[in-house]
Amino acid sequence: MTFNVAVVGATGNVGREMLRTLCARNFPLGSIAALASERSRGTRVEFDAESLEVQGLDGFDFAGIDIALFAAGSAVSRQWAESVCAAGATVIDNASCFRMREDVPLVVPEVNGALIADGAGRGRLIANPNCSTAQLVLALKPLHDRAGIRRVCVATYQSVSGAGKAAMDELFEQTRSVFNATEVAPLAFAKRIAFNVLPQVGEFMEDGQTGEEWKMCAETSKIMGAEIPLTATCVRVPVFIGHGEAVNVELEEALDVDEAREVLRTAPGCRVVDVGDEGDYATPVECAGEGEVFISRIRRDASTANGLNLWVVADNLLKGAALNAVQIAELVCGTGAAPRA
Repeated sequence: MTFNVAVVGATGNVGREMLRTLCARNFPLGSIAALASERSRGTRVEFDAESLEVQGLDGFDFAGIDIALFAAGSAVSRQWAESVCAAGATVIDNASCFRMREDVPLVVPEVNGALIADGAGRGRLIANPNCSTAQLVLALKPLHDRAGIRRVCVATYQSVSGAGKAAMDELFEQTRSVFNATEVAPLAFAKRIAFNVLPQVGEFMEDGQTGEEWKMCAETSKIMGAEIPLTATCVRVPVFIGHGEAVNVELEEALDVDEAREVLRTAPGCRVVDVGDEGDYATPVECAGEGEVFISRIRRDASTANGLNLWVVADNLLKGAALNAVQIAELVCGTGAAPRA
């Protein structure tokens, strides 16, 4: 059985990654359509050994489309997603606008894929989580199942690709300008990102949090199906691809470090690179292009009872966005791995 797929936002970082991921995972495609704004109409994007002509979203006929992967931002999703569902397609949306709506499942397949039974997701809207949340919950879920989580404190080290192609270009140009003793004014970020770190990802809210920090708190509890007290500080770093997270977890029950390491080694979607392993810890360089979440520096937090510290790294364009969306599509179509209960 094959499925007709449309990728909305196909010319962006995540949209292009979705196309590559569909090909790499041999998704059972009947047809594939690359869609974007009118200014991108007629351009071409790579797919398999060929290229696809980009079609304009306005006026595209979604009749017969089974799966629509949206990677074009909240404004486009608000305008189009529900009408595309009404046309009979399942929309898997990478934007933030529907994630916290009660009737919209927010899914990381290895964590709560059981929300999407075979075929049950057809003709509905499914949300893809924030990239920093997706990698975090993959590490938290097995620990929560084994020992219960009392509280989480996380500091993120997020790459510029999470802010789009313009942000990646800005890092490149500013880095070059430092060596050339010239100035490149910040546009994508509030301050210079080259050779700097910015304690701001998203806009500031009234309580002093940024939007990214709020998303991590709210989305984690929804995906995990439990109220997980969580505090986050989200930081943008001068890295092109790959988010790092320093995670402190307080557990309800004692969990030996070696047992925690083994629990994480056997968890779906996780790869432990820790003491005794080649390399001993993972960085964004190693995780770029990889679909798993890398977990390193698993150790006891001696400042509190039942505390653990972890270092969690993932390719934010893959597991944080494109791969997660394609895995959801596989569950909807009944071609993916059995969802976790």
